[in-house]
Amino acid sequence: MDVKEDKRSLSFQIYSFRVALNKFENLVEQIAAQKRDERAGLLIRKEDVIDYDKFYASVQELFDIEMKSQDVKCFYRKLCKNPDAPIDWCEIFGYFSAEADSLAYQMDKENLVFLVSKKQRIATSGSRKRDVIKCIVKIPQLDLLITASQKGLIRVHNSQMKVQISTDVTDTSWITGCDYLSQLKRIVATTERTIIVWDYKSQGSSQENYFVIKPMDHCLLCVCVVPLPDQLCREDILLGDDGGFVSRFTVNSDDFGLKQAKIKRKLQNQVLDSKNFKSVKRKLHNDWVMKVRYIPSLNCFGSCSLDSVHSLVFESLKRLEDNLPVREFAMPKGANTFCYCVKANVIVTGGEDKVLRLWHPYISTKPVGKLVGHMFSITEIVTNEKDQHVISLSSAKVFRVWDIQTLSLLQVFHDTQGGPGDMQIYSMVYDTKHGMLITGSIFIDMYPLTRMIQDTKQVPHTHEQEINVMLYNKYFHQVLTICSESIIKVWELETGVQIYQIIDPHGFNVELTSAAIDENGVLFATGACTGTVKIWDFSSGQEMKVLLEGKDWKEEEHWLKHLIFLHTQDKHQYFILALEYNGTIKMIQTEDDSFLVVIWELPDAMPYLQDENHIVQLKTSTKDGNMAIPFPDVKSIIHRNSSQPTNNVATTLGVNCIDLLQIEGYNLIAAGTLSGMIILWNFVASTVKEVYRPEDCSTVNLDLDPKRFRINDILFLFRTSKCARRSSQESICSSSHCESSKGPQSSKGSKQSIHDSEVKGERTDIMGEQQAPSKKGPVLASLTEAQPPILVTAHEDGHLRLWTLEGRLLKDMLPFTKHSAISLTALYTDSCSRVLLAGNVEGHVILCSISSFLDPPHEEKKFKQVLSWRAHSSEIVQVIYVEDKQVVLTASVDGSVRLWHAFNGHYCGYFGQQRVFDLSQTRDFILPCDVTELPVEIKEESKFTEKKQKYEYPLIFDQQKWGKMSSATLLPKRAPPKAFEVQQDFKFFKSLSSPKVHRNSLEGFMTENRDAGIVFGSLPIYRVPNPTTLRFLPLIGVEAQRESLESALAKKKGSHVQHEKMSRRKSLKRNLVPQINLTSSFFPALSNQRGSQ
Repeated sequence: MDVKEDKRSLSFQIYSFRVALNKFENLVEQIAAQKRDERAGLLIRKEDVIDYDKFYASVQELFDIEMKSQDVKCFYRKLCKNPDAPIDWCEIFGYFSAEADSLAYQMDKENLVFLVSKKQRIATSGSRKRDVIKCIVKIPQLDLLITASQKGLIRVHNSQMKVQISTDVTDTSWITGCDYLSQLKRIVATTERTIIVWDYKSQGSSQENYFVIKPMDHCLLCVCVVPLPDQLCREDILLGDDGGFVSRFTVNSDDFGLKQAKIKRKLQNQVLDSKNFKSVKRKLHNDWVMKVRYIPSLNCFGSCSLDSVHSLVFESLKRLEDNLPVREFAMPKGANTFCYCVKANVIVTGGEDKVLRLWHPYISTKPVGKLVGHMFSITEIVTNEKDQHVISLSSAKVFRVWDIQTLSLLQVFHDTQGGPGDMQIYSMVYDTKHGMLITGSIFIDMYPLTRMIQDTKQVPHTHEQEINVMLYNKYFHQVLTICSESIIKVWELETGVQIYQIIDPHGFNVELTSAAIDENGVLFATGACTGTVKIWDFSSGQEMKVLLEGKDWKEEEHWLKHLIFLHTQDKHQYFILALEYNGTIKMIQTEDDSFLVVIWELPDAMPYLQDENHIVQLKTSTKDGNMAIPFPDVKSIIHRNSSQPTNNVATTLGVNCIDLLQIEGYNLIAAGTLSGMIILWNFVASTVKEVYRPEDCSTVNLDLDPKRFRINDILFLFRTSKCARRSSQESICSSSHCESSKGPQSSKGSKQSIHDSEVKGERTDIMGEQQAPSKKGPVLASLTEAQPPILVTAHEDGHLRLWTLEGRLLKDMLPFTKHSAISLTALYTDSCSRVLLAGNVEGHVILCSISSFLDPPHEEKKFKQVLSWRAHSSEIVQVIYVEDKQVVLTASVDGSVRLWHAFNGHYCGYFGQQRVFDLSQTRDFILPCDVTELPVEIKEESKFTEKKQKYEYPLIFDQQKWGKMSSATLLPKRAPPKAFEVQQDFKFFKSLSSPKVHRNSLEGFMTENRDAGIVFGSLPIYRVPNPTTLRFLPLIGVEAQRESLESALAKKKGSHVQHEKMSRRKSLKRNLVPQINLTSSFFPALSNQRGSQ
């Protein structure tokens, strides 16, 4: 009976569950139908709408079990996002059938580590056919790539993979490996029986300028250079051979310099005896040594072999000179290759058993992890230190990319090109600088990282249409973006992953034009071109309240341009300040549980401010005195004159932008107009006043741009008392820290140290200036008190202007960019007003330091532009600075939202890309494909203007010193010097001296003479004492003529006196000077007097 009852109860449960499933499917279909009707623009009654709360209650009632709200919320969000998508009922319980899809997404082509489709192939055609690349070495410090082929072709490639120089080793043995000698600046390669040292930078025919060291006792299989910076002109080379020996071979610069000096260009390749070099070796393996490497971070070398007992040896170099035990790692069938990951501190080995093993360097008994997946023997392993990836290669040309931290497989790809004879890849290296995996076979193949291709070649794409709004929720660390297609997307800042999206939130084909987030980050409001406003729950994206469209509203009459949440004491009441496109400012408040209502509108103050009334009183209403309204209802404007306000051109130019300051007793609204006026509404004093008005804003000039005075954005700069106290404490702490701690902490390369050096560099300089007066009590108290707010405006003419509330201009700056006078479009500052960001029409971001400028007396020199970079190729809509992450968000009309490092302008990525963000400061410097300009760092002017040039004069040859020394002809003849023998004849160098600079020169001045022409009128004229009479002013050329006549007479008489010969030489030079009287030119007054006499 019990069995029958159990069967009946089970069948009843199954029947009940099927009934519940049918009802659940009907509920899902009903919600999907409502969402389709909403997209079609059909009106649905409020009581029929199934929101999330109703859906959750219905599901709980149907299944009568406790379910996670997060699972139900994800299901409901997925249903609202795409009503036509296939949905499984098990997803409501958290059992998503998308694991296979997530794996497929993970292995998607655009989400791979390496983008195989962008592989580049370089042919290695040399003089010898069927040659293969046996070894590849990357030199990071020189950005060069060395390749050595099996038949002796060694090449040096530059960063563009162009061959700079090459040599062809004429040896009967095959090349087995190569490396770079950093101290000797040469390339070492090993063949089966010899060592090749090639001086690739030597003068002349360097293609055959190499040295051959032989003979060797065993067949050399691998080579590695030991990088020891403390050894000058000396290199240690590690060699592995087929006898299981590891040798340490030492070479010096003298070993090759002496030989090179004795030979001529005809015999460049010299054979050196290996017995003349210092070497030590030890047998560490019982089989071939397949790979030998030196690990500088551990001061150890490693060698692997096919020996199953002594598969891997990891020890210091001293163990090669003695017979002490070494640290050995054993693995089945030995190891073909190995590598060391510095960050993870593990050794990765691979061999014939097709298993990757991870070892701790000092624990040889058991591996710490295994990676299984290869179907053939593993031949090469390299690491990507930055991304913590291990790339392994099998003999079947199958690549596998592993995450070394999670031991998970990230990517598998196969090199399918090539025939059966081209199957093997002999060498592989990872280029960290360029993000490239390079392999060598009969070709050189380069596989780029996917992120390098996405960041440099793929156009950033966040929305299909241009961005209208971008907001940042600092509590959830999420970014909200809205495009002109009326699609809301919410993104995670740290990863860039999209959380959810809302399509057509205000109805079909209704464009969203503005949005705002409340002070707690729980809600966000959206405004549309129809004037409707909706409040949403930020975490779930559910609609909460709505301001419906009025019946008498015309199309686009109440276009909402800007929304701001107001601070309220009642958490259940929401107040929103809205700016319409026509310049109307109004306040919206919640009426009941679901609707919003407009409670007041600000009257137009511009007509009243036209008649030289800089301050106008406001009349407020007291009908809602019991209601806690942040701003009182402005009933009207009190105007003393009985005349009506004049209607001119300026009255038609309304408000273009607004900002709100509602903190520490301030209740202000600042408005920037299309005519360039700045209007300030003060609800504490119940006044509205004109802060600034351009002089020519009311006149109409058809020749000038009517938008030249427009203010595109306005912002309050206010530092609260809390921020002021924190700044003063940081200044004292930073000054004391700089004096006391300068040693060990300065060497830490942490993220905070980078932040301190880059972010606080300007701040420490400014605080250092304030440190001296801060010792006094009143000055320190003034710094900790909150200063009056400052207004900053972004103008159409490209200027950035800062004002006091009284209308005094504090700073007028034209930001430095590639092109001058570019219209500014967006402004942003941090919570303590230390950094000011601006964006312009051409896509530039301007970063300014205003930390010390806000402190009185607001010196202009303390307002500094720090950085400028090109973020987009088109207009920037919004720019946001995230303080805790030190990044900048930029949104543009090109449809992309991009992420940048704040204090160096480095590109991080864009929202919508497949890979996650990497916000570390150690990223490679890359630029998006549509930006080619590099960031420009603005230096301080004093560093250039105050620096005085110091002229250094070179040594010159002194003829007098040379004459005083003994003549070179009197010196005894010497035998020709030998090679590298220094001659001790320093006579020439002793004859060098510093040039004589005549400090007492004639006093000169520049003048201009129009009669003399453009050339001679600008020649310098030197002052000489004026002669008393013209008799003392000789005629130029008279003396030369007289001397020439005397020399001619002496020649006729046959005189051969020595002094006559000298005068004859002088006369020949002086005859070239014409006989010109320049008296009238220099002394016109004297010449006129002489002519009158």
